[in-house]
Amino acid sequence: MTDVTTDAAETRLRRSPLGERHTALGAKFAPFGGWEMPLEYAGGGVLREHAAVRTEVGVFDVSHLGKVRVTGPGAAAFVNACLSNDLGRIGPGRAQYTLCCDEATGGVVDDIIAYLYADDHVFLIPNAANTAEVVRRLRAAAPPQVTVTDEHEAHAVLAVQGPRSAELLGALGLPTEHGYMSFSPATLDGVELTVCRTGYTGELGYELVVPAGDAVAVWDALFAAEPAPRACGLAARDTLRTEMGYPLHGQDLSLEITPVQARSGWAVGWDKPAFWGRDALLAEKAAGPTRTLRGLEAVDRAIPRPGMAVYEGDTQVGTITSGTFSPTKKQGIALALIDTASALPDGTDLHVDIRNRRVPVRLTRPPFVHPSVK
Repeated sequence: MTDVTTDAAETRLRRSPLGERHTALGAKFAPFGGWEMPLEYAGGGVLREHAAVRTEVGVFDVSHLGKVRVTGPGAAAFVNACLSNDLGRIGPGRAQYTLCCDEATGGVVDDIIAYLYADDHVFLIPNAANTAEVVRRLRAAAPPQVTVTDEHEAHAVLAVQGPRSAELLGALGLPTEHGYMSFSPATLDGVELTVCRTGYTGELGYELVVPAGDAVAVWDALFAAEPAPRACGLAARDTLRTEMGYPLHGQDLSLEITPVQARSGWAVGWDKPAFWGRDALLAEKAAGPTRTLRGLEAVDRAIPRPGMAVYEGDTQVGTITSGTFSPTKKQGIALALIDTASALPDGTDLHVDIRNRRVPVRLTRPPFVHPSVK
C-alpha cells in the first residue's frame, strides 16, 4: 500500500480530524498524498516508534487513506470484474488485498484493501493520492444499478499495531478474536465503528474505521487505556513496511511497474474471466517479466535510497525502488527492480552507487524480518 507519497504540488492540504491531537503531541508534519499528516512525534522519533510496534503497541493515524463505497445489485460482481484479485475466494466479513490495474498495460493504478459486506456492498480503501482516479475509473465502468461513492473525508482510520494490540483493544471491549483479513462491527462508548484485522507493519494489528466526527473520542479512549500505546508517524510506518517487503505504490508498484514485475501475482485472480489489465498481464506472465522486485541488504553502514543504481561489476542490473535503515536489523535494506536477464540468485554480492561511491549489498528475498500478523 502507498501512504507516504509526497505531493508537494497540492495547493490545499487536507487535514486529519485528529490534527489538534497530533499538534499537542509535538508532531512533525509532512504532506502525504494531498494530506498534512504526522511524520513523527516529539519524544519518540522513528526508532522509538518503530520499536514500539515491533515489541509493544503503536497507534497510527492513517485517515488520509481513501474510502470508497460500492453499492447496489451486483456490486461485488462488478468490483470483481474490475480489480485483480478474486472476491469469490472470500465471503462477507472478509477483506482482500487487490490491485486496480490499467486495462491496456497492466500497470498498477493503485493497490487496495477490499472489504466485502455483501453481494451488493463492497467498501474499498485505496491510497490517498490515487483515490480520485480509482473512483473515476470505477464510475466510468459501473452499470446503472451500481453506485460508487467517494467517502474520503467521511471516515478516520486508526491503525493499532503490535504484539499487544489485541490486549489494548480488548481493554476497551472491542472485538479482537476475528481472523486475519476479516472485519467486525463494534461500538465504543456509543461510537459505531469497524474493527479490521489488517495492517501494513507485519505485526499483529487492527485498523479502526471510525466516523470522522468521532475520531478524537476514539483516539482519546485508546490513549487512556492500558497497555499505553505510543503515537507513531508515517515515517515509522515506512520503515516497518519496508522490513516486511510490502510494496509502496509510486515506488514499488506504479503504472510502469506491473504485478508480475513486483511479484504481486498472488493478488491476481488469474483464472477469472475478466479484470482490468488481464490480457496484458497474462501475456507478460507467459513471456516472463524483464525485471522483478528483489531485496537488498547493505553489507556495511550505508543506506540505499530510491533511484540509486544497482551494479554487478560494471554492469547496471537494476534500480532501487525503496530503501531505508532497518531499525530491527540495524542495517540498510532496499527493494530493487533487478533485470531478469542477469539471472542472479539470492546471496549474490552486488554494489549500489551512493554519491559516486560503490557500496556493497547482497541480494536477498524479503521479508527482511519475520514477525507474525497472526
